Amino acid sequence: MNKKALQGAIALAGVSAFALTACTGPSGGGGSSAAASGPIAYGTTDKVTALDPAGSYDNGSFMVMNQIYSFLLNSKPGSADPVPDLAESASFTAPTEYTVKLKSGLKWANGHTLDSKDVKFSFDRQTKINDPVGPSSLLANIESVATPDATTVVFKLKQANDQTFAQILTSPAAPIVDDEVFPADKVLDDDSIVKAKAYYGQYTIETYKKNELVSFKANPDYTGLLGKPANDAATIKYYADPTNLKLDIQQGNLDVANRSLSATDVDDLRKDSKVKVNVGPGGEIRYMTFNYDTMPFGAKTADANPAKALAVRQAIANLVDRQAISDQVYKGTYLPLFSNVPSGFDGANTSFKDAYGDGGKPSLDKAKKVLSDAGVTGPVALNLQYNADHYGKSSGDEYALIKDQLEKSGLFTVNLQSTEWVTYSKAARADAYPIFDFGWFPDFSDADNYLSPFFINGGHLGNHYNNPAVTDLIHEQLTTADKSQRESLIKEAQNALAKDISTLPLLQGTQVAISGSTVKGVDSTLDPSFKFRLGTVSK
Repeated sequence: MNKKALQGAIALAGVSAFALTACTGPSGGGGSSAAASGPIAYGTTDKVTALDPAGSYDNGSFMVMNQIYSFLLNSKPGSADPVPDLAESASFTAPTEYTVKLKSGLKWANGHTLDSKDVKFSFDRQTKINDPVGPSSLLANIESVATPDATTVVFKLKQANDQTFAQILTSPAAPIVDDEVFPADKVLDDDSIVKAKAYYGQYTIETYKKNELVSFKANPDYTGLLGKPANDAATIKYYADPTNLKLDIQQGNLDVANRSLSATDVDDLRKDSKVKVNVGPGGEIRYMTFNYDTMPFGAKTADANPAKALAVRQAIANLVDRQAISDQVYKGTYLPLFSNVPSGFDGANTSFKDAYGDGGKPSLDKAKKVLSDAGVTGPVALNLQYNADHYGKSSGDEYALIKDQLEKSGLFTVNLQSTEWVTYSKAARADAYPIFDFGWFPDFSDADNYLSPFFINGGHLGNHYNNPAVTDLIHEQLTTADKSQRESLIKEAQNALAKDISTLPLLQGTQVAISGSTVKGVDSTLDPSFKFRLGTVSK
């Protein structure tokens, strides 16, 4: 069988494997069928960029979205498997055709009808707006969305047999929004969303002070997968200083503290009998990003030189001591990461450990050699930006240690700066920072979520990286149904990325949330879906 015919046969064989059927109803979700507990207070140092799904791509914003919006597919607490939420069923009906049947009689909290028009509108506007800080890159495989009737949605895909499409329908690109409220061509401001009550989730927002306090009330009309919340109301309080977050969870002013306390604080809280440290599966990564236009010798600098720019990236990769960062800054709560795909995901390897340093340790000799071979002389000045309020107070210690490691080599001088997240997230993608700190909290549990959003035409990073060979590998693994073949392609892509160094992987961490001793349900939501559900929490 020729390659094209073989791919077609594999794609058709995959149709039944992707079929999803509805659960028995809301009781199958994460909520409680018993009487709901009183209000739950949640605290965080995360920030909201926007409540409009087209205008943000960060954990702080998605945390709120998960409480107030629904998805065609979602996952039950404790699982990452996509199952119907707004949908009754969803499946591949052809290799490039994914058909969703919606539940009938759905209504938004404001009384508007929720049907297939809203679904098509939600996906079309994501692609049309294509906000630089939004998640539209996740939808790159959608060619068109059709709505044959009020309860049917048909996604036409560019590439057949997409191994991640069901997961993408659970991701930050996929909350369904009200087509009678949201504009088709621009991001809607938070206050307008709250005023319009454009929600269909476990909760509605009762009061909203951006990045200060959000109060939620259980939505009595919600009939989705997650069911009735285990509490009747909840609040999210935002903290500028993690020290105050720690004090409030210790003193019982909060029921849950999550993202982000320092490793030292978490270690201290383990000894406090009034609280419980809950740990969930890992998936979060931390990495350094290089802007290919503005980094030293970048394409738009006065002394542009691709070979010298690569040598700078390689020298940094040879000098960074991940184990020291893990031990000294994070007390082992984050572990060294040696590839773009973290350990535990199918296809993960150690491409950076194999290519740079000395078996996972830094190598000054290798760093000197790559710079010398490229003709780079004298200490190279690096402008390195990091963020502390979104990724936690320990980020300052992390990047201070990286600065020290680089400068002790004598090969670099480092100008280290920090910016608050609301500004940082946009400026980083607008060429403001030549080299910058980013983290990633996965959208779903698949290796591709560490590849497609990052490295196809610069992805969500906007760092001007583009390697057609890497793009082809990422596209090929995405549509390869054979597991071993797909894993080989994922490894090949990681090896190619290690040669280019668009990003430098640094650390991989677990999910950690602190709860009061009488609080239940936090462990249920620290699952491989990486979505925190207030609806599982009670006391």
